[in-house]
Amino acid sequence: MQCFPTRWIRGVSLVAALGLLAACQLPKSGPNKSEILAGSVENGGNAFVVEVDDRVARATSATPQYGFSQSFRSAQSVASDTVRPGDVLTLSVWENVEDGLLTSEVGGATVLEQMQVDSDGYIFVPYAGRLRAAGNTPEQLRTLISAKLEEQTPDPQVQVTRTPGDGSTVSLTGTIGAPGIYPIERPTGTLSTMLAQAGGVAVASDIALVTVIRGKQKGTIWYNDLFRKPETDIALRGGDRILVEQDSRSYIALGSTGGQSRVAFESQDLSALEALAQVGGLQSLSSDPTGIFILRDERESIARNVMGRPELKGEQRMIYLLNLTAPNGLFVARDFVIRDDDTIYVTEAPYAQWSKSVSLIAGGLTPFANVATLTGN
Repeated sequence: MQCFPTRWIRGVSLVAALGLLAACQLPKSGPNKSEILAGSVENGGNAFVVEVDDRVARATSATPQYGFSQSFRSAQSVASDTVRPGDVLTLSVWENVEDGLLTSEVGGATVLEQMQVDSDGYIFVPYAGRLRAAGNTPEQLRTLISAKLEEQTPDPQVQVTRTPGDGSTVSLTGTIGAPGIYPIERPTGTLSTMLAQAGGVAVASDIALVTVIRGKQKGTIWYNDLFRKPETDIALRGGDRILVEQDSRSYIALGSTGGQSRVAFESQDLSALEALAQVGGLQSLSSDPTGIFILRDERESIARNVMGRPELKGEQRMIYLLNLTAPNGLFVARDFVIRDDDTIYVTEAPYAQWSKSVSLIAGGLTPFANVATLTGN
């Protein structure tokens, strides 16, 4: 009877045990690379699987485009001292006669306070009548009132002071230093200066969005564009509403990564490489660098371009595959742009399943120590 060495028997037992475990479904973070590829349209599934190269990275590089319409950008700055509906005026009138129109004392001043410009832009001045104030500067209005009063009293002297009212203010809300209602004055006639007056944005400047609502019009820009693109620093109008908010885009990270969660964008343009870095990168003992998938409902025009199929209709389910071990893999991952609601899934390396199998057989020892123990080496 032939006897087999104990070491050989142990080795065969290990192989047999590993085979049994492989036949069972060991716990894992999700489908492996082969299982995802098996679900492609080419294999009867409902999603296109595309390996990303430089061409695909360029074709899918679409980021949100913001800006102001021509009507916003062409509006001229309004003079800070121009009278507008809602402003409050104070008139001081001096007359050079006794028993004047407004005073009985020679050289005495009559002060008419709290004269609010009505919604049509007019005020009422005793003995001068109803006068249009809106659109005039205080100096122009002074000349107009003096001329009207001079018809009834000799050489009247008039002084006009203006306090900005509701018609000369804008409201600022959202993630800003000091939300509130601010008057449009000489130093705050543009969007950037008004934001500075309100304490600036209260979130990271590169992910802050600024929206201006004017009547039925609305425009949105990145906060940093105010300084990169001077044409976006529009002139303000009374009644403008300004909203500052943080970029709400996010993506989901799953699988063999440093963290699994919904993750907010940390920059305006986020690459796949940056997105992986945000969640701690790949796991050296479990991640498969050849199996990084980005799942996305791709817009029709881009899907047609990527697939070279002009007959495609509507949004398409796309799965983009990144292989970091390819000669150009890291550059491609750096250039591939992540978009809002993308899902990044990193598959497990084949070694990870084998390691789990050994660990389950041999207990708490490391996989390599288990092999040595079981084979007697």
